[in-house]
Amino acid sequence: MLQLRTKPHLSRPVPKIQGLGTKLVFCLALLHCLINQALAADVDSLEPLAASEWSYDHAAHLLERAGFGDTPEVVTRFAQMTPEAAVDFIVNYEQIADDLPDFQHSGIWDEAMLPDVDLHLRFDDVMAKAAEVGEVYGEVVADEGPRQMQDITDALYYKYLSSNREWERVAQWWAERMLISQRPLEEKMTLFWHGHFATEELKNDDYRLMLNQNETLRDLATSDMRSLLIAMSKDPAMLLYLDNRLNVKGHANENYAREILELFSLGIGNYTENDIKEAARAFTGWRNQGLEFIDDRQKHDDGVKSVFGETGNWDGEDIVDLILQQDAAGDFIATKLYRFFVRTEISGQMVNDLADNLRGDDYQLKPFLRTLFLSQDFYSEPSLGAQIKSPVHFLVSTYRKLDLEKIPGTPYFPAATNLLGQALGNPPNVKGWDGGRAWLNPSTILLRNNLIGHLLFPETAAGAYPRFAYSPRYSNAPAEARQRDLDEALAFSSESGSVEFSAAAMVVAESDMATDMNSMASTAPSAARHNARAEYDLKLGLYRGITKSYERVRPIPPTPASFDLSGMLRNAKVSSFEDAVTYMERRFLTLRLFDEDRQTIVEFLQNRMPDGFRLRDSGSGEVEQSLRLTLQLILSTPEYQLG
Repeated sequence: MLQLRTKPHLSRPVPKIQGLGTKLVFCLALLHCLINQALAADVDSLEPLAASEWSYDHAAHLLERAGFGDTPEVVTRFAQMTPEAAVDFIVNYEQIADDLPDFQHSGIWDEAMLPDVDLHLRFDDVMAKAAEVGEVYGEVVADEGPRQMQDITDALYYKYLSSNREWERVAQWWAERMLISQRPLEEKMTLFWHGHFATEELKNDDYRLMLNQNETLRDLATSDMRSLLIAMSKDPAMLLYLDNRLNVKGHANENYAREILELFSLGIGNYTENDIKEAARAFTGWRNQGLEFIDDRQKHDDGVKSVFGETGNWDGEDIVDLILQQDAAGDFIATKLYRFFVRTEISGQMVNDLADNLRGDDYQLKPFLRTLFLSQDFYSEPSLGAQIKSPVHFLVSTYRKLDLEKIPGTPYFPAATNLLGQALGNPPNVKGWDGGRAWLNPSTILLRNNLIGHLLFPETAAGAYPRFAYSPRYSNAPAEARQRDLDEALAFSSESGSVEFSAAAMVVAESDMATDMNSMASTAPSAARHNARAEYDLKLGLYRGITKSYERVRPIPPTPASFDLSGMLRNAKVSSFEDAVTYMERRFLTLRLFDEDRQTIVEFLQNRMPDGFRLRDSGSGEVEQSLRLTLQLILSTPEYQLG
């Protein structure tokens, strides 16, 4: 039951939903029953939808699934096409110019910032060794004075921190492509492949690797499985993430070979352990040098291998060809694409039909997607509104339906999707995100509703966290925020006793390090002194890395979303409370509200406008606020979690 309550500490009444989790479970259970009980002829049918059946709701469904939804004006334009024309426009997106701006780098890889060391070494391994044994890169930790190794320590911290922050800018840039692209399927497929070929920026420590992979996935988004599997097998980010740099002749590392069979192409149970071992040999010598792929023939095992019962002097490309000769490959890929675009439940007959089509077209993806998006099954009752929106889809589709031209800086997109369980560039593991019902739990439901509130009613705080500062330089961020940020990062405890280093203390220490080290030497045994010195230098590197990264990485301004809800309703010629709620419901929801809930929302809007419905005021903003509160109610319903 929807109930409206007021938070006493706010000047505006905030609508709340009671029993949201219970009602959401009911909605999902209802959908499950529909799927299991549906006997309509269109379910499981790949026959195309008849032009006479094509409607506004079907067009909205296509845009929601093949993209991220859109405004009523765009939906209407697609509804006026035939189904074939609409699907062809979506699938054959190359006919539309890709004039979106490239990612603008902050310039964090300035050569002067980075000494001549291998910055693709694992950051935490290098730091742990320095702290544990007092020696790394052949440099022994000294008792007094600055170390030659300090430049390396500083560079590794700077590289790690600045790359992570620059990747957040990439995530914001990518989200903006999803928002404004006129080729929505291109971005939706890029998102699909990002989850399929899951790779983690935090492990690779170089945002450029992930950016390059993102662009590769976009270029090949609707190409064919052979091209995608070969490209990812040679992708530097993937090779680093799955340790293929360690895969050399005589000492095969099976990590990548296992995942390409289990997660990228065939699925569990469709290969043997020997297939993994032999495939790993075929991928030996495939590594990266910086941002480039290297086929190191000196480290490649050029002996005879036996994979899937086939024997030969196979290399990585041969393994991909052998994979695609297995029937299981078609079943696996067809099923995963179906579940991403249609619904979780898929019949055995549908798997067979889709897989046959995929194999028959040599794993070309465009014919597969065209058949899927035209099929009666895609528009059948069990498929409509049957998917829980992923966090990225949840936010991007909201912004598209609001007709925004930019991803707002508040709520902060990378942090928001991370809180909701989908940090772009950093999936939880090599399997990617589970999706479906895993997206929702009591915590994430509450967070989604809070984010909607923050979107509709942004509140800027004084002394903002530096990440949100408008200033292009970290040094211009509020001093108290900068101090707090550094103090929290630099506090640590050593075996020689609890030692707290504040940001201010670190600045002093940087200019007078010898004095501090002499003090340590007079009160601690030699081993403890070495450890304390190593930890101190690491924390000094952290301090320098933090400050330099904030100086170099361009900030994302906390710009709120700009939209005129009153104007939208005026343009639609809305003239009553009931029409206002119906308009917002139809614009934003795939599933219709329960009658009881719709009436409750209508009554809420009536209570906000006791003098009658109107879409203009004297400049007080009360009408816009009332409409936004009403929209907050609608976007907080269980129905809005589904698309």
